[in-house]
Amino acid sequence: MTPTIALLLGLVLLFFGGELLVRGSVALALKMRISTLVVGMTVVSFATSAPELFVSLQAVLGGSNDIAFGNVIGSNIANITLVLGVTAFIFRVQISEQTIILNYPILLLSTLVFGGVMYYFNGIPQEVGFLFIFLLLIFAWLLIRKSRRDNLKSDEDELLEEASNDSLLKSISYLVLGIFVLKFGADYLVEGTIEIAKKFEISERVIAVTVVAIGTSIPELATSIVAALKKEDNLAVGNLIGSNIFNILAVLGVVASVQEIKLSDFAILSFDYIWMIIITFILGLFIYAFSKREISRTEGVFLLLIYISYMYFSIY
Repeated sequence: MTPTIALLLGLVLLFFGGELLVRGSVALALKMRISTLVVGMTVVSFATSAPELFVSLQAVLGGSNDIAFGNVIGSNIANITLVLGVTAFIFRVQISEQTIILNYPILLLSTLVFGGVMYYFNGIPQEVGFLFIFLLLIFAWLLIRKSRRDNLKSDEDELLEEASNDSLLKSISYLVLGIFVLKFGADYLVEGTIEIAKKFEISERVIAVTVVAIGTSIPELATSIVAALKKEDNLAVGNLIGSNIFNILAVLGVVASVQEIKLSDFAILSFDYIWMIIITFILGLFIYAFSKREISRTEGVFLLLIYISYMYFSIY
């Protein structure tokens, strides 16, 4: 199998594996009588970060730490600039009170802590991985508490209603099959990425922050475009910010708790992370300063231009 086919096959398997894992985990949680709100705010959010988790874990266990860092940072950049930019270009995206009060401040704090840890430890030690998981649990608790107090409906109500009709056997089958498909998808993707990097003498970091990052962000992109076409504007900003928080705290936290992640290519910190923190600050300006609780079409185009610029400078 050629490296290109392996990479493309990996992307396809990650997409379908993620879909199966979300469906199975949601249905199983509902069978265990966990409320739809809790499922929507925690289980679904974690399951949609599964592609990043499996790719990063496979990369670290295989000794390719730069793919793990590049995947998470590249996905976070793509979520804000590419996914949110495309969504805002289709229609104005409303910003919820929860995003203003809770989600964005937690994202900014997580991003700053992540950068500080990488700079100080030249990677993420195991004990910091456990700390990230602890912070994730606190975030999930705050999210659920805030949503209960505001009596908010889950953004995934349609998915939850669909999954609730699945039998216990079907739920477990989806879950197990999703994990297997994700595992093989991650294997192929990482293998293809490494081979392509060697063949064209491109660093693993560049492949990770571009091709791999876009591939693992496909679920968020597809969901946001469908939401935009259906004019369900409550899905976009909060979900993407939540996904970025899970990428840092859950993906890197779980991977680092299994095995310490060492930074090999310093450009990840000096270039990619700098772009990520600047883009996070720009999103903050859109949320608090420039917009009347919405991301406009002009701001969406601006975000897309930022992503194109980032891709250009990353490659060339």
